[in-house]
Amino acid sequence: MPITPLMTVSESTSSSRPRVGGATVRKAKLPDAVDIFDLVNSLSGDGTLLRRNYAEICENIRDFAVAESPIDGDSGGVFLGCGALHLYGPHLAEVRSIVVKPEAKGQGAGGRLLRALLEEAEEQKVTAVCLFTRIPDFFFHFGFRAVDRTTLPDKIYKDCQTCPRLYACDEVAMVRGPLPKIAVLGPSRIAQTELVKLQTGVIPQAE
Repeated sequence: MPITPLMTVSESTSSSRPRVGGATVRKAKLPDAVDIFDLVNSLSGDGTLLRRNYAEICENIRDFAVAESPIDGDSGGVFLGCGALHLYGPHLAEVRSIVVKPEAKGQGAGGRLLRALLEEAEEQKVTAVCLFTRIPDFFFHFGFRAVDRTTLPDKIYKDCQTCPRLYACDEVAMVRGPLPKIAVLGPSRIAQTELVKLQTGVIPQAE
């Protein structure tokens, strides 16, 4: 995830697709789903990114931003990379699936994507942003710090407990902002004894 240093919040991405090193960033649209699917899953084999299926990407396309390099002025662009911001609630958002193509290195696409996602989190009034990465030293420049993954139960309940690398994870949990004091998600695996059993048989009629 090659990314350049963070710009100030005043340099907003909400205006007309600002350029950094020839790259521009915009919100993703459904036709971008194929490019996002191909790029994200090209790095899922070694665990760099979690694998995403095409239907999931389409369903969550509004979470994504894409970076592109204009072909002819602003009349179109070449897909360079993508990133997503998942909102858990006002207490926490997560930067996910942020990656650029190898040939896009040096065009500022990664940095522009990360800045756009952080600014979107601020617009949503989210107090903390988290991410999991293998290159923590890089994200220190963006105001992130390493934390114990157990301080992010929402992330654990959403992805970690179903991840094949759950007990062999080599990623570092990082947070920008105060640690969340609440969580909105819970375990997805419920013990059988806690399940409500359905009634069987004939329901007696009131006399």
